[in-house]
Amino acid sequence: MPTPVIAANGARIPVFGLGTWNLRGRTCARIVEQALQLGYRHLDTAEMYDNEREVGEGLRASGVARDDVFVTTKVWSTHLAARDLEQAARQSLARLKLEQVDLLLIHWPNPRIPLAETIPALCRMKAEGVARHIGVSNFTVPLLDEAVRLATEPLVTDQIEWHPFHNPSAERAACRKHKLAVTAYSPLAKGRAANNKALGAVGARYRKSASQIALRFLLQEGAIVIPSTSVPARLAENFEVFDFELTAAEMDQVRNLAR
Repeated sequence: MPTPVIAANGARIPVFGLGTWNLRGRTCARIVEQALQLGYRHLDTAEMYDNEREVGEGLRASGVARDDVFVTTKVWSTHLAARDLEQAARQSLARLKLEQVDLLLIHWPNPRIPLAETIPALCRMKAEGVARHIGVSNFTVPLLDEAVRLATEPLVTDQIEWHPFHNPSAERAACRKHKLAVTAYSPLAKGRAANNKALGAVGARYRKSASQIALRFLLQEGAIVIPSTSVPARLAENFEVFDFELTAAEMDQVRNLAR
């Protein structure tokens, strides 16, 4: 079954991706290759992760057509001056060995570099074909409002931390207002979800793990999820969340875990 997508300001983003923030070297290339062979169609990397070369290697080794995979990368916060951003984006393409990424994000805002300089440069990367779509990451509501106001090209997502124990409700509301998708990084709370008794109890009803319940919850809340793992068995387990659906009562039960 094809991975479902979320439509946002002209982009169609697969709702389930592989986060690669903690993957390096041959492990990274191998996990990317295996993920794509399992059916993943969204890869998330970044300049700061120091693994764009390996992500590109895994993509080519997988045998999956480039046009079938949504590739996201991010420009680090020290490279948000206009000329630096353009150079960083093109260097990311060179490391990935791609002609274009599907989504280019500002990884973190930089208070020393005004968005009035950064956002026009980001928009030029879309206009010049470096990226099919653009967006931001770790932007607060005021920064997101400002970025949308400054943008001459549509922004399509704000990538933020979101998991059952943390509900970024204000940022989610701002994304809805601007018709942006929300991409949830650390959707398993860096391993905390796996050992949570409440999530485990819900999972027992479906013969699913606590981690699978966390991911299914976020998907039903409308998130794009990008869990990361270096374990092949966990890679497959994470992806097996499209064959069941949580009830309204179970969704409320998970929502109540947020503090």
